[in-house]
Amino acid sequence: MTILDSELRKIALSMDGVTEKPHFDRAAFKVKRNFATLAPEKTTVNLLFLPEEQELRCEMYPSCFEPVPNKWGERGWTIMYLNRVDIDIARSAEHAAWLNGK
Repeated sequence: MTILDSELRKIALSMDGVTEKPHFDRAAFKVKRNFATLAPEKTTVNLLFLPEEQELRCEMYPSCFEPVPNKWGERGWTIMYLNRVDIDIARSAEHAAWLNGK
């Protein structure tokens, strides 16, 4: 159940209007605003969910998702562990984050 950062990038960049750019030490994926940021070690990605989406995904897949442990997490930003998700979960999560970045 591991996806590669290259697969994550491919999913993100296949969605309408997405660009990739540096964001501090991360790679950010953006439409109107950032919706995903890939960590430098390429094992996690932070995704922009609505707080209720975050709660649901963290409840459904507690080993795959957890809120970012700060004020950003309270706003819906959620850590996804690439070594714990399959491609379908990752694709669904990235699509939800993309919608929130539009």
